[in-house]
Amino acid sequence: MLESIHGEASWTLAHDRVKLAVSCRAGHLAPVEFQLGLRTVSPYALAPWSAAEADPSLPDLLKVLRGDFFCFPFGPQAEAPPHGASANHNWSLVDRGKDRLHLALDDPDSGGRVEKIVSLREGETAVYVEHRITGVEGRYSYGNHPILDFSQLSDGEGRVSLSPFRWASVYPGRFSDPSRLEAGALMPGGRFVDLREVPLAGGGTTDLTRYPAREGFDDLVMMVSSPNAEKQLFAWSAAVMDGYLWFSLKNPADFPATLLWISNGGRHAPPWNGRHLARMGIEEVCSHFSDGVDVSRGDLLAEESIPTTRWFDRDQEVQLRIVQGVAATAEKFGVVASIVPDGPQRVIISDDAGLTLRVPVDWRYVF
Repeated sequence: MLESIHGEASWTLAHDRVKLAVSCRAGHLAPVEFQLGLRTVSPYALAPWSAAEADPSLPDLLKVLRGDFFCFPFGPQAEAPPHGASANHNWSLVDRGKDRLHLALDDPDSGGRVEKIVSLREGETAVYVEHRITGVEGRYSYGNHPILDFSQLSDGEGRVSLSPFRWASVYPGRFSDPSRLEAGALMPGGRFVDLREVPLAGGGTTDLTRYPAREGFDDLVMMVSSPNAEKQLFAWSAAVMDGYLWFSLKNPADFPATLLWISNGGRHAPPWNGRHLARMGIEEVCSHFSDGVDVSRGDLLAEESIPTTRWFDRDQEVQLRIVQGVAATAEKFGVVASIVPDGPQRVIISDDAGLTLRVPVDWRYVF
């Protein structure tokens, strides 16, 4: 049975510690409510506008915009919606149980089929998200696109970090275009090795680990995960919020890069109107930044051995898996410095001062 959630018909799923919604249109995952003791937290962003007020000519992606959604292919397209049918078209219900939703969509652009399986596990504050792709032939970009809401935090209170990366750059072109009433703060194409020292367009550097920051600007950076294939270790992203942290686990062979879309009021054309504030997309991708699939197929980072597309075989199923979850933190917990396995069903999350959390989650799922 569908429910109206933030103006969109949605399927809901609830377990002992997690309640979530997935929109029928565009398949966006949010809101997600996690129970941490006596407290309920909801880290995913909802657009500060409704579909009813949005311009009908806008892509459904922007009418629905919320939480996490799957992009296939990633980025804008010349004759199809941005981020693909998977982020815009209606999904259908294949099956549901007490702890899982199984949805599907026939993709008119690739000619294939995309399935979305969202599941929960008892005793865990985590969401397991799998996308299965079949019937597709050729090279495509893709990615998971979670957007977090930092708007209830004071400036710099949130702390963002990633597992080790081997390459990092600000978007090399004009990500925020003044002709479209947009503004960016970072130096286009600026390279960096530390998220705390990222070059600014006006000179100097800024710290991307502290957020909200740089109000009035929208920027994009990309980091390529260090390979862990020899150890079969996951890569991770994390954000420390208000008394809790959010984390994401991935197989870097499936999702080689992480994008940070730092959206803090830098877009002033409708429907943004300068009100998309203190949001951050922490996106796990195989793509050339946020560019369209044609650009990604150009292998512009081949000299750096960075894949920006993946080959899909019509006769083979590809499974792409991500785990996203939360954990309560002590008041003095700092920026996440590491997330490592602690047996098969748990991870240890440590901050930069050595404080640790043990969090139940099946990290092997991403492999």
